[in-house]
Amino acid sequence: MIRKLTALVSTLALALAFGIQAASAGGNDRLMKVLERGKIVIGVKADYKPWGFRDSSGKLVGMEIDMAQDVADALGVELELVPVQSSNRMQFLQQGKIDMMIATMSDKADRRKIVGIIDPNYYTSGTNVLASKKAGLKKWEDLRGKPVCGKQGAFYNKGVSKRYGAKIIAFVGNAEAKQALKDGRCVAWVYDDSSIMADLASGDWEGFEMPLMTEDDTPWGLAVPLEERDKLFGRFMAGMIYEWHSTGRLIELEKKWGIQPTAYLKQMHDRLKAYQPN
Repeated sequence: MIRKLTALVSTLALALAFGIQAASAGGNDRLMKVLERGKIVIGVKADYKPWGFRDSSGKLVGMEIDMAQDVADALGVELELVPVQSSNRMQFLQQGKIDMMIATMSDKADRRKIVGIIDPNYYTSGTNVLASKKAGLKKWEDLRGKPVCGKQGAFYNKGVSKRYGAKIIAFVGNAEAKQALKDGRCVAWVYDDSSIMADLASGDWEGFEMPLMTEDDTPWGLAVPLEERDKLFGRFMAGMIYEWHSTGRLIELEKKWGIQPTAYLKQMHDRLKAYQPN
């Protein structure tokens, strides 16, 4: 069932470059519009280091920003980045403010009814907490009845509140939530384990730890508009994802951005590398 989708990326790009309209339902597909415009607009995170954040000059950088640039380069168009939040990224895509998003979005069944999440997934992570070592957290049940900082729109909040009785205090941005943790307004910050590991590795969180067992291992999906998922745009992005996995590009980006290696990327690379043309 797995095909040489590396070749698909090149084939689609070549077809589009020559303006073959028949492949795109009357020529109205988003990808054709992107090519005519000469620019692709991609929604990314600006507060989720190291996947998407602003450097000291204010420039958006990170693993997913590099992925967005790969997409633009493959299509031969300019890249425009639009910062999105967990609470508005799907709406931005529905409203046409962005052409697609690569924005640390967990792949959920309800979200697949709203936006065109592309298979295969490009990453995976789980739920954990960042907490002061002084808090002495040993198990999830230790959060019962205690204030826990969260991010508005993140699915982690509901699960931790329902299962363990934590009192979630949700903030619009990660920076606000983590500052509240440092200020002692919360006993912990519930978030993605990969992001927490990156924070701990940064050296800015001395005296803090990720003390619990990761739960809810969840794949991440990039998305195009729902109506584009099975059209040319969706097929093209599926080819991009297979290319990233088969070549080891995502593993390379993990290393570049100091992200702890994930088993998922290694498994996908080992599975697909044989399909790279010699």
